[in-house]
Amino acid sequence: MASRMPPHDRPVPITGRRAARTEQWTAQAQGKTLSAPPEGDLVMRVAAAQARPHWLDATATARKAAAWIEAAAAQKVELLAFPETFLSGYPAWLEHTGGARFDDDAQKRAYAAYLDAAVELDGPELALVTEAARDLGVFVYLGTTERATGNARGTVFCTLVAIDPGAGVVSAHRKLMPTHEERLVWGIGDGHGLRVHPVGETRVGGLNCWENWMPQARHALYAQGEELHVSVWPGNPRNTADITRFIALEGRVFSLAANGLLSLADIPAGFPLRDALEEAGVAEYCRGGSAIAAPDGSWVVEPVADEERLIIADLDLAQVARERQNFDPTGHYSRPDVFAVEVDRRRREASRFRD
Repeated sequence: MASRMPPHDRPVPITGRRAARTEQWTAQAQGKTLSAPPEGDLVMRVAAAQARPHWLDATATARKAAAWIEAAAAQKVELLAFPETFLSGYPAWLEHTGGARFDDDAQKRAYAAYLDAAVELDGPELALVTEAARDLGVFVYLGTTERATGNARGTVFCTLVAIDPGAGVVSAHRKLMPTHEERLVWGIGDGHGLRVHPVGETRVGGLNCWENWMPQARHALYAQGEELHVSVWPGNPRNTADITRFIALEGRVFSLAANGLLSLADIPAGFPLRDALEEAGVAEYCRGGSAIAAPDGSWVVEPVADEERLIIADLDLAQVARERQNFDPTGHYSRPDVFAVEVDRRRREASRFRD
């Protein structure tokens, strides 16, 4: 199912009661309003927010995220996933402007702007999104550019933040290995956020982009009883056409991929490499591709490209148990007598201080 969203530059006040918000966004959302989800404990309504950020404007993007949470709540969505580094933007300039040039002044200024736009986990931007999730009762996975508050103050991490409406931020998973040119701007993460969370009757976990291809990372989530796997991506249908179904089949889980949109028009004029990007002649950097697959590998929603929209599906969670009759990767089809898997979930820091 899909529901069109208001224009991405619509200002959104984060005030008022839940009922008023729901009424407001039901009226403003374009397209068909979905009916209530089917009754039953084993039915879950989920959505991917295929959206454009206000690139490198963390405050405006946080407000937009809250608006999409409101729109999702109006459609009775229980879990909403945003793209990789939606808050506050994917480093799209690297590929098109010679990002690996050492000690290049323009690249250094671009990184400084990117670092400045990154958010702290206890900062006001995430607090705003957390408030919306709490008020509206929606569990949120939010791709974030994180700036650490301690040792790694000068480093940006690609972090997938899980927000529980009752408990707030319950995990912040830093991408284990940035992909190719991403290593020029993102630090290497750790296992601290490899955690599965209860959402209603469902256990949900998530990974960033190409770390979804890491067998050990997937195994760490399957081993915690994962039933819905969330993968977040900057946005390209080629990235999700295979892996979304593969994860569903391997884990016998529902697999939701949330992809973003980003074009040259979204890059502000003041960005240090804006002119270089224009000269490169590439107009579209991220084209969506959000999708949802069932535990048998069939499509619930095939990859959707080039549209900013809320992509919604009702999941029959009983299907997970049915598919595990013949394959459970960390249960009856595992061989712990042959394979030993240990996951270190300690947060890694350059220094620890004892006073």
